Amino acid sequence: MTAPTTPTAPAAAAMAEDPGTPRLTSRQRLVLVLLLGSQFMLAVDFSILNVALPDIGRGLGFSLANLQWISTAMMLPSAGFTLLFGRLADLAGRRSMLLAGMALLAAGSLAGGLATGPAMMIAARVAQGLAAALATPAALSLLTTSLPEGPLRDKALGLNGTLMSAGFTIGAIFGGVLTDLLSWRWAFFVNVPVAVAVIVAAPAVIPESRGKRTRLDLPGAVTVTGGLLTLVYGVTTAGRLGWTDPSALGWLAAAVALLTAFWRIELRAQAPLAPVRVLTRPTVTWGNLGGLVTFAMESSLIFLLTLYMQQVLGYSPLRTGLSFCGIGLAAFVGGLLAPRLIGRFGTRAVLTCGLLLQGVATGALFLLGDGGNAAMTVLLAASSAGAFGHISAIVGYMVTATSGLPDAEQGLATGLTSMTQQVGVTLGIPVLSAVATTRAHATGSVLSGVHTALLADAVVVLAGAVLVGTGLRRRH
Repeated sequence: MTAPTTPTAPAAAAMAEDPGTPRLTSRQRLVLVLLLGSQFMLAVDFSILNVALPDIGRGLGFSLANLQWISTAMMLPSAGFTLLFGRLADLAGRRSMLLAGMALLAAGSLAGGLATGPAMMIAARVAQGLAAALATPAALSLLTTSLPEGPLRDKALGLNGTLMSAGFTIGAIFGGVLTDLLSWRWAFFVNVPVAVAVIVAAPAVIPESRGKRTRLDLPGAVTVTGGLLTLVYGVTTAGRLGWTDPSALGWLAAAVALLTAFWRIELRAQAPLAPVRVLTRPTVTWGNLGGLVTFAMESSLIFLLTLYMQQVLGYSPLRTGLSFCGIGLAAFVGGLLAPRLIGRFGTRAVLTCGLLLQGVATGALFLLGDGGNAAMTVLLAASSAGAFGHISAIVGYMVTATSGLPDAEQGLATGLTSMTQQVGVTLGIPVLSAVATTRAHATGSVLSGVHTALLADAVVVLAGAVLVGTGLRRRH
């Protein structure tokens, strides 16, 4: 029950004891523990059910074709509503939005653990997705407004990135352990006491925070939310039915139309949901592009390695989950070191080099064979190196995309970074899954499909590194 908050307390203390960093006050340490704990728990939720899906399907009567909706039902609202809820946090109060998200998460998790059929499970996952959209940008903006811009905030964002990345990995481990030893229902129940603890403690520790009150840009809110929902649904449909499927192409076309309409509305709105002057800032544009690339391709990598270990090496869900421990450790170390690297070399260098390391390490996984100790040595070494680069890129993009903006716009900035994270996590897997499946069908070899998808992953990350490095250089 205490797993989400255990890593944050010593990390926060380490920040306070670093002689090169201003000291955190006692209240700031408590704020940090609460906010990072909530972020960690939300990250765990995105991956904890992945290895449990077959058991849930058998227990609740999901057909094989509908099993993917257990994941998609959470991903759709979490990606679609994050930007809107991040802006609402600026207006209605960031602490209020965090508490609302935690309350909805507790209710959705309890419903999921008690689910008796597919409809109840899907409703619970939608509630969890909306909770993530409510709480993630609110927690991030509370973090950035609670600490002054500079080394202290950079370290806090580094810890946040570390715990988010570790949460995705630990979620896979928890999912395997809980499913094998207890029941998949405990993957839901563990959230409830942690969410309740945040709800009880936050009002006494975290002051309310909001930006300048203004009218809500309703047309902008409708178009961007609709555009993101149709984009995510279109990509997941294409990954399931193929990229030439008429329905998938129709959803993607609708997404382009809605997002184009959103841009045009923001150019003319008196009180825009996302001011174009913010969206076109080089730090916001290129920082979020780097975040989109690193999240999309790392989540895809975890999927591809799961496919490789279970279908090529024949590993059990528990052994597969435990094999990701090296990735989690490397991500934790990277998150602690990345702020220091930013202080020495700057955000552009850390973001770009993190992407380069992630891309090169992913490319090295092409050496994976069909078994033996050598295959696991390559997997552990390359995936750990890539995880270090990945978390460095996460910290680099978060610092880049939230720096130089006033507190009144931190909800928007952190909403954008949260949206980038959740859209990336959602979009990456369907795209590379389609690549792997197409190649596997053509060759009759799952390993061949994994190899092709890994190369595509590496190419995308390396191209992203070049684009981000070039784009951020032009701002000077």
